[in-house]
Amino acid sequence: MRFTRRTTTALATAAALGTILAGCATGAGSSAPAVRSHDDVTVYTWWAEGVEQQGLNALATAFEEQNPGIEFVDDGITGGGGSAAKEHLQTRLETQDPPDSFLAHAGAELQDYIDGKYIQDLSPLYQELGLTNAFPEDLIERLSTDGKIYSVPSNIHRANVMWVNPAVLQQHGLDPSGEYADLDGFIADLETLKAAGVSAPLSVGTTWAQVHLLETVLLADLGPAAYNGLWSGETDWSGPEVTTALEHYRTLLSYSNPDRDDIDWQPATEKVIAGESAFNVMGDWALTAFESQGKKLGTDFLAVPSPGTSGEFDFLADSFTMSTGILDEESAKAWLKTIGSKEGQVRFNKIKGSIPAREDVDAGQFTPYQQMAIKSFRQDTIVSSLAHGAAVPVSHLDQITAATAAFSRDLDVAAFQSALVAAAAG
Repeated sequence: MRFTRRTTTALATAAALGTILAGCATGAGSSAPAVRSHDDVTVYTWWAEGVEQQGLNALATAFEEQNPGIEFVDDGITGGGGSAAKEHLQTRLETQDPPDSFLAHAGAELQDYIDGKYIQDLSPLYQELGLTNAFPEDLIERLSTDGKIYSVPSNIHRANVMWVNPAVLQQHGLDPSGEYADLDGFIADLETLKAAGVSAPLSVGTTWAQVHLLETVLLADLGPAAYNGLWSGETDWSGPEVTTALEHYRTLLSYSNPDRDDIDWQPATEKVIAGESAFNVMGDWALTAFESQGKKLGTDFLAVPSPGTSGEFDFLADSFTMSTGILDEESAKAWLKTIGSKEGQVRFNKIKGSIPAREDVDAGQFTPYQQMAIKSFRQDTIVSSLAHGAAVPVSHLDQITAATAAFSRDLDVAAFQSALVAAAAG
């Protein structure tokens, strides 16, 4: 029988404070790893509603079917979204109260957990389960840190997707395919729409969604090699090609909604669904917003590569780790085995709308969008998402996010570029 041990953000914060105060009273270093049952696995996520919760439940069901002697314990948090959950998780890790496994974005976001020795190297498990052969080589490369792998992805999302309302384009005599080889052609059509009375042809959401848009602009203008170089240090943030990308980004914001700093991705997507905007750049989780309103892909809306990024797949992945200092590593490994299994990946992604990380899964059992994404993931050039933790550590992303928020207010390209240079320098 499945057990849930979720707390709200407020309760979790109070509990964390109590733990810290208790630690102060008893002396540093006196905390011990929380006692875990040999008969359960505790898994920490912030997936508490909607398709994310449904997907987690599907994974838990698959796990318990594959491991009838081990109980799945939903040990996560509700309320406040991922950022609040990560703060609470960090407190638990620092006070030696780790869950057996926790959710994180694959890639550079894990670096702080690695440096803090909070998670274990899973490379031997990859060899044991054959995951190095089941996952594409490009993905293995992006999952690896100094030759080691620290998480198992449950899925793959694509960040460089543009959602298009073709009726708005047709109404104003524009190509209804919504596909653009470069940003200049896209901007020309944005100008046509604005001149025709569409006040915000490109809908944009709050700061993290602006970082999301920014990364697709950088990818379009720099290309995958130079884009990757931004994160490895091989591309100069102060270079002219970055300046061009930032100028393009400023131009795109001039065609966006004035309330962009005040709305999240869902209301921004709704503007495209309602025909108030023609375009929105957002990850493929936005598919559910269209389908939940009965909209049909290819007729009512389109999902195409963001302008200038055809042939490139900007990836992020929801992945699961194994914590250090846990009582029963075998139960945690069993959970990760389910995450990486064909059955687990199929069950989860049919609900989540993302695609399996495994290459040996039959694409025919998924939706038309997913089939399109699977094909792209298998043949396109893969790059890592900035906004979603794959490209840079959290501290670097925080600095970029702050600079992006400031830019949305002042639109000063020179100041923005200087801030990005400083962020890259650490």
